[in-house]
Amino acid sequence: MTVDMGKEIEVAIVFADVVGSTQLYELLGDIRAREVVGQCVDVMRQATESGGGRVIKTIGDEVMATFESVDDALSAARQMQHRISFDPALSFEGGHVAIRVGCHYGPVVREQRDIFGGAVHTANRMTSQAKAGQILTTASTVEKLSGDWQALVRQIDVAKVKGQSGEVAVYEVLWLPEEATSMLPIPGGWSGGRGTKSAKLRLRFGNTEVLLGPGGRQGASMGRAEDNDLVVKGNLISRLHARIEVERNKFLLVDESTNGTFVQTAQGEEIFVRRDSTPLSGRGTIGLGRVALTDSPLAIHYELLEG
Repeated sequence: MTVDMGKEIEVAIVFADVVGSTQLYELLGDIRAREVVGQCVDVMRQATESGGGRVIKTIGDEVMATFESVDDALSAARQMQHRISFDPALSFEGGHVAIRVGCHYGPVVREQRDIFGGAVHTANRMTSQAKAGQILTTASTVEKLSGDWQALVRQIDVAKVKGQSGEVAVYEVLWLPEEATSMLPIPGGWSGGRGTKSAKLRLRFGNTEVLLGPGGRQGASMGRAEDNDLVVKGNLISRLHARIEVERNKFLLVDESTNGTFVQTAQGEEIFVRRDSTPLSGRGTIGLGRVALTDSPLAIHYELLEG
């Protein structure tokens, strides 16, 4: 694809990354984990190039790529998932390496070898929303899919995206449709989001506990400054590092820091957000500026309580 530098073009943007790579290093050791992550990145690159896409950059365990068509983008994403999910060489005692993929079609500006724009943030947001083994995309991307691909997507949520005032409909791409569970339509659509009216979120750090939701607080802040609800000291922690907002029965972690926020779920999934947001569900730990495992003195423990 030949374009003028600095000119706005429309492309399908794909982000793919290895889920829980930090834990892989702990489980497999540095050498083996590095080999495994490198193998996954190679698969992502090969799937991109064989599908007519272009790898823009790789950052650690993540690949960002662009495609001229959304069908090509999702075909490459499906190939990534299939090859990594069913490769016996990527299994280890107690588990198998997994990736998550996000895609969005929209305008970007190419400068040098990188791309910029709101569409990039949206694609990245889809990836941060995705769970292990998932491919997520947006409503505007689904509209550009062929009929065959449109039959393989379903709306599962709505999400806020940095720089956009409204919410974005989130669709899951069923790359293994024969194994997909059926989803009943939600009366009235998704304007209310998921969750129950009585859902609460409990935060615990040291001797401090905060309860968010009905009957509790509607927000909480975390950082090294003394006026935060949870005061966590550390040289990588910003004064106001992150906050949690209660929004339509959901709990949104919003990072406002320099070094980002790390979420480790009880299922072993690792989520990294920096100047972005991600919903919290289930239970796990939050690390400000660095990964904080369950037994770390810097770990903020969270748990969703549904009545």
